[in-house]
Amino acid sequence: MMLTIKEYSVELVKDPFGILTGRRFEFVCDLEVPEEDELYSEKGIYLRVIFLDEGEASRIVKYDFYERTTDQYLDFDMEAEEEEWLTAFCKEHLDEEV
Repeated sequence: MMLTIKEYSVELVKDPFGILTGRRFEFVCDLEVPEEDELYSEKGIYLRVIFLDEGEASRIVKYDFYERTTDQYLDFDMEAEEEEWLTAFCKEHLDEEV
């Protein structure tokens, strides 16, 4: 599966405990998933991503898939190239936070 993001939002997440260096962002991405994909749901799928911005060391801290209308967690992992693509997407859209 290759990820297709229909729309997304991004916001800066406050770190009240100062545990992590850098800035943390939360991305919520609505995905377009083909019917033949095992991740497909008629209710829609979205991806919640916590992304750490530390310059060259920027990375995905955590991601989770959810069913859109029920907010039910879906236990799926991405393939390595999907994670690389998503990391690049997040880096590119960091400064669009609301």
